[in-house]
Amino acid sequence: MQTNCIPYYQEAKTKPQPMAVLNGLKEHDIHIGFSTYANLLKRCTQSRDLVEGKQVHAHITQSGLQPNAYLGNILLNMYVSIGSLPDACQVFEKLVKRDVVTWTSMIVGYSKHGCVEKAFESFCQMQREGVNPNTITCMSMLKACASPRSLMWGKQVHAHINAAGFEPDMRLATALINMYAKCGSIKDAFDAFRQMQQEGFESDLWVGTSLISMYVKCGASDIALEVFHQMQQKGVELNKITYICALRACANLSALAEGRELHSSIMEAGLGTDLWVGNALIDMYAKCGSLVAAHEVFDAMHDRDEVSWNTLIGGLAQHGCGKQALEVFEQMKCAGVQPNEVTFVGVLSACSRAGLVDEGHHYFSSLCETHGITPTDAHYGCMVDLLGRAGNLNEAEEFIKKLPFEAGPAIWGALLGACRIHGNVKLAEHAGEYCLKLEPQNAGVYVLLMHIYAAAGMWDGVARVRNTMKERGVKKELGRCWIEVNKRMHSFVVEDRTHPQSEVIYAEVDRLIEQIKEVGYVPDTRFVMHDVDEEHKEKAICYHSEKLAIAYGLLSTAPGTPIRIFKNLRVCTDCHTASKFISKIVGREIVARDANFFHHFKDGVCSCGDYW
Repeated sequence: MQTNCIPYYQEAKTKPQPMAVLNGLKEHDIHIGFSTYANLLKRCTQSRDLVEGKQVHAHITQSGLQPNAYLGNILLNMYVSIGSLPDACQVFEKLVKRDVVTWTSMIVGYSKHGCVEKAFESFCQMQREGVNPNTITCMSMLKACASPRSLMWGKQVHAHINAAGFEPDMRLATALINMYAKCGSIKDAFDAFRQMQQEGFESDLWVGTSLISMYVKCGASDIALEVFHQMQQKGVELNKITYICALRACANLSALAEGRELHSSIMEAGLGTDLWVGNALIDMYAKCGSLVAAHEVFDAMHDRDEVSWNTLIGGLAQHGCGKQALEVFEQMKCAGVQPNEVTFVGVLSACSRAGLVDEGHHYFSSLCETHGITPTDAHYGCMVDLLGRAGNLNEAEEFIKKLPFEAGPAIWGALLGACRIHGNVKLAEHAGEYCLKLEPQNAGVYVLLMHIYAAAGMWDGVARVRNTMKERGVKKELGRCWIEVNKRMHSFVVEDRTHPQSEVIYAEVDRLIEQIKEVGYVPDTRFVMHDVDEEHKEKAICYHSEKLAIAYGLLSTAPGTPIRIFKNLRVCTDCHTASKFISKIVGREIVARDANFFHHFKDGVCSCGDYW
C-alpha cells in the first residue's frame, strides 16, 4: 500500500503542501511510512518552510513511528538547513543512533550560528563515541574555524586530518587553505597550498582563481601573485575573473611593473574590451600611482558603467586631483550615467583633499535634493574631514552634533585627524574620547593623540596615553614602506638594517640629508613622541622607512625614472618635507602612496599642495 502514496501527490499539476499530502493519505487510508515522511521533509527543506516542517514532525510523533537513523538525519538536516538550531538540538538529543551524518549535520548547524566552540565540542565528542569524522565532517569544521579567534581549533582539525590518513582530496585541501587564510595565518595557508601541490593536485582554473581571490582578501597579495604565476607557468587557461583578482593584488601592492605585464597578457588573451577587466585596470593603475595610464584605459573603453566612472573619480580624489575629479563627475552626468552613493563618496573626498569647501557643501546638498540619495556614514565623514582640514573645526563639531544618528568612529576620527593638523588639543581630547569609547583597541587613535600632545609639548599627556595603551594591551602598528624594483618588492621599517645593501642605503640617506639641508631643509621634529633634546629627535626621524625606501630606489633604478613607494601608515610630516627637497636635488619624481592617498613630489613641490 505504501507505494500508492507517491502517485497521489505527483499526479497533481502543482505539488500540494506536505500536510495536505498527509491529510489526503489519511483520508484514503493509505499507510504512511518512512519513505513518505522522508520525501515530505526533503520538500520542506527545499522550500525552507519551517511551519510545514514542524507539522510533519508533529505528525511523525503522533503516529507513534520511531524515526530510524535515516529519517532522523533527514529531520535534523531540515532544521539545520532552515536555521532552527534549537529544534535541531532537540532532534539530535532524542536520536538513539547517531552516525557520521548526524554529527556532521550538528557541526554545520553550530557553524551557521557562529557557535564554533560547540561545533568543536561535537567534533571531539563524536570521536569519543566511536564515530570517525569523514572528509565532509572535516570540511564543515574547517569552515566553522575560518576566523582568527578559532585558529587553535582549526589547527587541531588539521592535525586530525593528517592523522586520519584520508586520501588526497582537492576540496578538503582547498578548505584547509581557506581556513588558514581567513584566520590570518598566511604562512600556514601557503604551506597547505604547497602540500596540495606535493600531493599531485594541479592548480586548475577554479582552485587557482579561488586561492588568488582569497589571498588578496586576506592581505597576502604577494602570495596571490605567486599562485597566479604558477598557473601561467603550468599553462592553465586563465579567464577574466583570474585576471581581475590578479590586478587587485597588484593594486594592493602598488606593483606597477607587474600590473603592466598583466595588462599585456590581458590584451593578448583578447579580454581588453571587457567592461569588468577595464574597470579593474583603471583601479590598478590609479592605486599604483599612474593616473595617466588609468585615464588612458578609461578613454579607450567602448562601454562604461557607473563603476568605471566611480573608479576614475575615486582615483583622482586619492591623488589629490580635486578639480579634475569634479570635471569627470560632470562628464559622467552629461553621459547620462546616474551617480550613486559611491560616486558621492569620491566627489566629497575630492573636495576634502583639495580644500574645495564651497563645492563640497554644494555636492553634499545635492545628494538628497537632486539625486534622492540618503547620506551614509561615509558621506558625513567626508564632510567632517572637509571642514576640519580647512580649519573650520567648530563648524565640523557642530555638524557632528546635528547628525540624525550617533556619530561612528570614522566621523570622530576625521575630526581627530583635523585637530592634529591644526594643533587643537582640547577638541582632540573630546574627539579622542569618543573614538576610544567606540574603538578601544584602535591603535591609530592613541598614536594620533600622542602626536598632538607631543607637538604641544605636553609630555604628561603622551605618557598618559602610552600607559593606557599598555594597560589595554594595544600595540602600535609598525610603519613599513615598500618599493618595487625589478618586479620584486623590498620592504623597510624605521632604522631597518636587515636589507643586504643596508650599509650603502644608510650612506645614501646620510648624503641626501646633508644635501637637502644645504638647500633649506629643516627637520620637522614636532611629532617625535619622546621628551629628548633636538639632536636626539633629529636622529629619531633620520632613518624612517620612507627615507630608506627612497634611498634604495635612487640606488637601484635608472636615472630620470619615477620612484614609487608605498607605506601602510600615514606619511610622516618630516618625510613629506624631505621628499620634496630630494625630488628637487635629484631631478626625479617621487610618488608616495600611504594609507590615505598619494603624494607626487616633483621639483620640490608636492601635488597635495601641503594640504594633507
